[in-house]
Amino acid sequence: MFMLNLVIASDTLSPGQSIKDGERLVSSGQSFELGFFSPENSKYRYLGIWYKFSPEKVVWIANRNNPLTDSNGALTFSDEGNLVVLNRSKSIIWSSNSSMVLRNPVAQLLDSGNLVSFDYPSDTQLAGMRMGWNLKSGFEGRLTSCKSTDDPSSGDYTNGINVNGLPHFEMFNRGSTKTFRTGPWNGFRFMGAPATESAPFKSLFVYNETDVYCEFDNPVEVIITIFALNHSGVIQRLQRKKESSTWDVMMTYPRDPCDNYGQCVANSVCKSNKDPRCQCLQGFVPKSQEEWKLFNSTSGCIRKAQLNCFQEPGFLKISMLNRPDPIDFWVECLKNCSCTAYANSDVRGGGSGCLMWFGDLIDIREFEQDNHVQNIYIKLSAYEVMLKNDPILERSRLHQT
Repeated sequence: MFMLNLVIASDTLSPGQSIKDGERLVSSGQSFELGFFSPENSKYRYLGIWYKFSPEKVVWIANRNNPLTDSNGALTFSDEGNLVVLNRSKSIIWSSNSSMVLRNPVAQLLDSGNLVSFDYPSDTQLAGMRMGWNLKSGFEGRLTSCKSTDDPSSGDYTNGINVNGLPHFEMFNRGSTKTFRTGPWNGFRFMGAPATESAPFKSLFVYNETDVYCEFDNPVEVIITIFALNHSGVIQRLQRKKESSTWDVMMTYPRDPCDNYGQCVANSVCKSNKDPRCQCLQGFVPKSQEEWKLFNSTSGCIRKAQLNCFQEPGFLKISMLNRPDPIDFWVECLKNCSCTAYANSDVRGGGSGCLMWFGDLIDIREFEQDNHVQNIYIKLSAYEVMLKNDPILERSRLHQT
C-alpha cells in the first residue's frame, strides 16, 4: 500500500479544514489512521482507514467505486455539512450524504476506527460496528467484498442478515446467487456457528421490534479481532496480537463443501465425513437410484411412503442438523397436510417457539458436535416412525424386502 508520510497532529477535522493527499488523521489512542492510499499494483488513490500498527490492513474505503486518478484529492466539508472527497477540479466524488444541513460540523476519527465508516461498511466489520437492520429507518449494514486485492471497488459478494423468518446470515454472489447461509438464531447463537465463550472477543446479537443486528467487542486489549469478507467470497475472523507482525485466521466460512449453499439437493443431507457426501434423509430414498449409483444426486430424494392426510402422522427426531431453508412458522404442523417438518425456534430452557417447513427440505448439513443440540422433527407416516424406533421391526422389514 502506497501513502505519503505527513501527519496532522489531530484526530479531528473542522469546517474550513481539509485533509489533502499525504496528510493523515490519527485517532487519539494511536490505533487508526485516515488518509489517501493506493493498493499494491494500483495507480488509483482512495480515502481509507487502516490500523496504525498494521497499515496494510485497510478496514474502510470511502470512494471505493470512484477512485482518484492522481494525488490531488482532498477530504473536507461541503456547505451542507457533509464530509466530501474532492478531486483535482473540486468535483465531489464521494459524500457522507446526510439528510440534514449541519452547522459547525466536526468529524473525529475515533479509536474504534469510526469516522463515518460505521455507517458505510466496506468489507470489514470492526468491534462496535453493527451488521444488520434498523427496521424503522430501513438502514442495513452489510459487508461487500472487494473485486481483488488490487481493486477495492465493490466486488461480487455480499454478506448480511436476512430478517425474513428467524434472522440468519446469508452470502450472495452478484446479488442473486446464494452461496452460504448460517442456521437461524436459536437463542444462544446462529446455528452451526462455533462456540465463542473462550474466544478473545464477545459477540452480541440484538433482535427486537426496531433492530436486528450483530456486533462484537474486544475485551482483551492486547488482541485485536476483525470480521472480513474477501474477494473470493470467503468470510474470515482474523486476530492479531499488537506486538505481532501477522494476522492469524481464527475461523473461516465456508469451512468445507457442505457449507456451500445447496451442496446437496432436495430432502438430502450433506455429511462432510461421509462418502458419498450427500445422503437421503431418513424416510426418503433417491428419486433415481441409477443416477445416485453414479454419484449424481441432482434428482434429489423422495419419500419412501406418501403421507395420507386422513391418517395421523408421526414425527422422526433428528439431531445435529442445520435447519432447512426456507421456513414458515405461522401454522400448526400436525394439522397441516403440507407441513414437512418442524423445530423449536429457541433452544433455551428446553425449547420454545415453532418453526415449520413446507415442501422439499433444502440445504441441510450435518454437524459433528454442537453444545446446544438442534432437533428437527420430520413428518413421516406413523408406521415409518414406529419402524425407525423399533430395531426388531426394522430388521424384519428389511428381511422381507
